[in-house]
Parts: sequence; C-alpha cells; structure tokens
Amino acid sequence: MEVANGLNVARELGLKEEEYERILAILGRVPTPTEIAMFSVEWSEHCGYLHSRRWLELLPREGEFSPLRGEDAGGIVYDDLAVVFKMESHNHPSQVEPRQGAATGIGGVIRDILGSGARPIACLDSLHFGPREDERSLYVFRGVVEGVAFYGNCVGVPTVAGELYFYPAFRGNCLINVMCLGIAPREKLTQAKAQGEGNYIVYVGNKTGRDGIGGCSILASQEFGAEERRPSVQIGDPLAEKCLIEATLEALDTGHIVGIKDMGAAGLTCSTSEMAASGGSGVEIDLDLVPLREEGMEPWEIMMSESQERMLLCVRRGYEEEIIQIFRKWGLEGEVIGEVKDTGRVTIKWRGEVVADIPALELTRPPVYTPPQERPLYLDEVNNFSLEDVSPPLNYEEVLLRMVSSENLSSRRPIFEQYDHMAGINTVLLPGSGTVVLRVKGKKWGIAVTSDCNPLYCYLSPREGAKMAVAEAARNLSACGARPAGVTDCLNFGSPEKPDRYWQFVEAVEGLSEACRFFGIPVVSGNVSFYNENPEGAIFPTPTIGMVGIIEEVEKVVSAGFGEDDLILVLLGETKEELGGSEYLRIIHNREEGPPPRVDLEGEKNLQKLLITLAEEEIVSSAIDLSEGGLALALVESSVTEENPRGVIVDLECLGDMREDVLLFGESGGRALVSVKGELLNSLQRLAQEQNVPCQVIGKTGGEKLVIKKGGKSLISLSVEELKNRWEGGLGE
Repeated sequence: MEVANGLNVARELGLKEEEYERILAILGRVPTPTEIAMFSVEWSEHCGYLHSRRWLELLPREGEFSPLRGEDAGGIVYDDLAVVFKMESHNHPSQVEPRQGAATGIGGVIRDILGSGARPIACLDSLHFGPREDERSLYVFRGVVEGVAFYGNCVGVPTVAGELYFYPAFRGNCLINVMCLGIAPREKLTQAKAQGEGNYIVYVGNKTGRDGIGGCSILASQEFGAEERRPSVQIGDPLAEKCLIEATLEALDTGHIVGIKDMGAAGLTCSTSEMAASGGSGVEIDLDLVPLREEGMEPWEIMMSESQERMLLCVRRGYEEEIIQIFRKWGLEGEVIGEVKDTGRVTIKWRGEVVADIPALELTRPPVYTPPQERPLYLDEVNNFSLEDVSPPLNYEEVLLRMVSSENLSSRRPIFEQYDHMAGINTVLLPGSGTVVLRVKGKKWGIAVTSDCNPLYCYLSPREGAKMAVAEAARNLSACGARPAGVTDCLNFGSPEKPDRYWQFVEAVEGLSEACRFFGIPVVSGNVSFYNENPEGAIFPTPTIGMVGIIEEVEKVVSAGFGEDDLILVLLGETKEELGGSEYLRIIHNREEGPPPRVDLEGEKNLQKLLITLAEEEIVSSAIDLSEGGLALALVESSVTEENPRGVIVDLECLGDMREDVLLFGESGGRALVSVKGELLNSLQRLAQEQNVPCQVIGKTGGEKLVIKKGGKSLISLSVEELKNRWEGGLGE
C-alpha cells in the first residue's frame, strides 16, 4: 500500500495525519489495511482516552476500604470478598438504534465484571433524554427502556437502581450510562493478561459477524452530523450472555486460565493487544480459526468487529481442550486461535500470510492530547440570577402538584417495574424506596448502590456540579446506613476539540477529584465519553457518579418511607437561600439559571457520619436525603413510597425568615429528612450536636394529608392519595 493511499484510508477511519506519520515510524514501513484498522480503533477516543488520560491521573486511588484496580473494572475489598464495579456509556449507539444500543451496553458492562472473575449480581442505569414531547426523543426513550429490560431480564442480572432526566440539551444525543456490580472471593480474581510462551489464546462465546464493525470505537469518537456515515450498532443475545457467564465462571474455577478479557469496543484488536501488552508478551493469531457467522469477511473486518457475547482467554498449554469443552457444553463456541509468543508483538495471520505485525505496547499507547480550554461565555449570563427576579407563587398547592408530576421528579415506577429487580433474590431495599441495598448471601453485611449527577448543576458550574454529584451519592448511601466505599464514573461531555467543552471537562474532573479525596473515597474504574453533541449543540456536561457502600448489618437498613404515625420529623443540615439550578425554578418559572447550590464538603461529611451512626444505633425510623425538589419533594416521597401512604403535619417557622418557596423547594445540599420515635429524639439531637449538624424538629407523621404551614399561615394542604396518584402518573403508561 502506498503512503498516500494509506493516509486516505487512515483518514476514513478517523486517524489524523500526524497519527499516521507516527504509525509509519513505529512500523518502519507502510501499514497494511488491517494494521490501519487496528490502530484506528485502538487509538480512537473511546478506547485510547486521548484527550482525558492526563486529567484522570488527578482522581484519588486510595480510601478507607482497600481498592482494587483491574484492566476493565475495579472495586474494593471487604471481609476478604471483592466487590467489583464499573460504569460504561453506550450513548452514540443508543441514539442510532435505541433498543440494541441500550441492550448491548448492559451486555458489555456485565462482561467487564465477568472478565475480572466476579459474578455479576446487579446493574444500574443512568438515562438522559430530550423532552418527551419531541417525537424522536420519545422514540429513543421507549427503545432504551425496552432494550435494558429485554437484555437485563433475559440475562438474569437484576437492574436495581438508576436515574432518569429529561432536558432539551439531550434531544439529539441521549446518554445511556450503565453500571454493573459483581462479587468474588478475593483470591479468585483474574487479570486481562496473556503470559507464558506457548500458552494458548482461546476464543469463546458467540461467532463473529459484521455487526458493530467500528461501532463503539469509531461512533463514540465523533460528533453526530447530518451527512456522516454511521457504523452499525451491535446486536445482543442475552441468552448467550447468560450461558457465557456460567461457562466462564466454571472455566475460571479450573485454575487453568492465565488471563481473560471481554471482546468489547475494538473487538479482537483490543483484547489481543491489551492482553499482550499487560502481560509483557506477544501473541500470534490465525484468523482462519476464528468462528465466523458471515462469509467473505476480510481480516480487518474480523479484527474490528464488535459482535457481542465474546471473550478471549489465555489458557495454560495442555488444558485448552478441557476449557473448550466447558464452553461447548453451554452451547457456545470455543476455539484455539493462537498462542502466546515471547516477541512483544501482535502478529495476525490470514490464509497463510501475515496481515498485521505490530508492537503490542505501541499499539496500546495512543497519543495524548491536551487541547486549549476556555471558560464558556454563557456562564456569566446563566449565573447572573437574583431571587428578586422571581416572584413567589400565589398557590403553593398548584406548584407542588405540577412538580410531583413533572418528568424529572415523578415516580420512576413505570420504568423499574419493567426490570426484574428481584433476580437472584438479593435485593433487600427495593427500587422506589430510597437507595437500593443488596444482600450478600452468607454474610450479615450488605452492599448499597446508587448513581447520581444533576446535569443542570454541571451546566451552570461543572466544578460545583461534579462535587455535588459525589456528595449526593454519598448522602444517598449514608441515609440508608451504608458507608461510602468506592466510586466508578462515566464522564459525558461534548467535543474535547472545542475549548469551551474541554474546559467543562477539566473543571468537572477537578471537582470530582476534590470531593472524592475529601471524603476518602477511591475512584476505582470509569469511562469517558466525548463528542456528545450534534448540529444543535452539546449536551449538558454530565459526570455521572456510580457509588458503592457497605452496610455492616443489612438488617439495620433504613428506608425512606414513613412507616407509622406519630413519628417526629427532623430536618438535618442547613437550609440556605438558594434557588439557582432548582427544578422549581425550571418547571414553574421556566428558567435554567444559577448559580447551583454550593457544596460544603465539611458539612456533607459531618452529615454522612451522623446518618450512618443513627442507622447503626437504630435511632431513626426513616431517612431520605434532600436533592431535586427540596424539602417538599422529600416529604412527598417519604409519604407515598410505603404501601400505605401516610400524611404529615409540618411547620417551617423554625427554619427562619427565608422565602417560603426557598424553604419548600430550594435544593441546598448537606441535608436529610429523618423520622424518629419520641423517646429517641434526645439521642438524635445529642448525636447531631456532637457532629456539628444543624437539627430542627419540623413536624410529625399522621393523618391522610400533607399539611405544610409557616407559623399561622397555611401553605399546602393536599390529600396524600392525590399526591401519590400525581407522582406515580407523571411518566404515564
């Protein structure tokens, strides 16, 4: 292949001219078409983290719990058990083909956990769409939910938690962030390495086809445009994935597997090169031995294919047939396709000829870019907000009814009821009742999981929004009694080649790092998704946080719902005069303005410690953190989430002389609403004082209405049954 022709092919596959020149220098010759294809996917943004790698080094790796960092997933160790978790994005494929894009997103992140040697036990999803009145956005929304349900329910891994937002900024580019969590004895964890000259490289799972060629690796490394070619989206087979899970765990139990890796983005290219590089070795692969389901596939197609439900194994020589028979017993492919070589190179053969021969380390070391960054001009305008510009409403009851039935605040029951959240019967605290808690069979402790990020906060201030995402996730876990233990993230932004978008990314990473470091929570895994924009503009910057916590006695878990009458309601934390970035300001006044709530890290940490102590000493009957919708929405959710809705009577007089709409709907951080029996109130107040957390008695549970007043003025008096109906009907059927 001539240099000029090779450059044209490289450009077609997304490589820059200077990157092609670097490839020429690495190889010392003109690359073959297969080699260009391999470099293009391995050096894509999705696989290579070209624009983000430098900044990810800021994230803390150590914490209270012993962290684990693997090639594709990380985790923490507790009681000699590894809790492994990872969050990934499938944004671009889901915008193109919502059902399969979301389904294969679930499948891919499950295999990341499986590749560490852990059994996947739960999934979460964080979903962002344009408004439902937009026809395309509604289509994408429905397709994604159907895809998550289809794949998760069939594969037998429960989808237990998540979040859902609708904003115009996501109209042309949805965000589909999926997280999986698994557990394994620490000593049974494996790595994605190919080592030991003469050991075999074994292909297992489904056959390879043309679906997904360049799908994630190329599609997720460019913006959506009007005319561009869109690579095909992968097609998922959840029943094959279920068999793959069981076969892989059985094979790992033999002790004959040296290394294992999912064939995800970049397919065989990624798995062969990264396993070789991690193991300090080389591999030689014969593509004639790869199981194919389509005729006439070229070598570059085989190496780029992102067909699903496939894994690559490094197996000790002499045990390959035993391993292959395990997979065939489960109805899956199992073939030796190569072996480990002491060359440090990835050598690919096809029809007796070498079609690629690349140094493994060079292939897995893409260039690093640090483009210019510039503070966006819009920030001054959207943060020039004053409370005086907003008139308080005349009817707070109408306001509350509109808010509880709005897209971003209403019940997610129509969504999570489509998911089998009880598969494996590990779910102790169910979706819709607060943070989800999972049982660990044979242990007294449990695992709490949550995902959080408010995109509007991050649009108004990427640094503060990222800090708030960490703080809110930690608050969610603490409210149920769990100690925050580890973070995985999914950092979703526009094009890094545009200075204002890149500035948002850097600000968010620095905010995320600051908060995690302050709380002592390690970031053990994650994902970066750039180029989330279309001709209408970029998405809101969305650094999604997936957080895992440990609750030492799962029987002491605290739920959000008011379980009985005559409980005293206590507001913990300080309410500040903040309305910027609130759902109240957006829904009622049609203003997406800030600044968002400021994060008091010290106050947040004190609140976390207090909530955990209150749960461990069994002082509170319920707990819920305050976030979107403020105090009013927390009261509604705690009133209606139990099987029998329960009313409350609240007086805001003790909270000071602030505006009523601020007290009801302000979204100041560092706050939680708890209920306590009268005889335990003194204990609660004493512990709050010791932790320096403001503590105000604001009411009690009972009756059939939500009654809120301030002194002698009645603000809201609504039937809890009506609120429940409005809240649960907000998303429709």
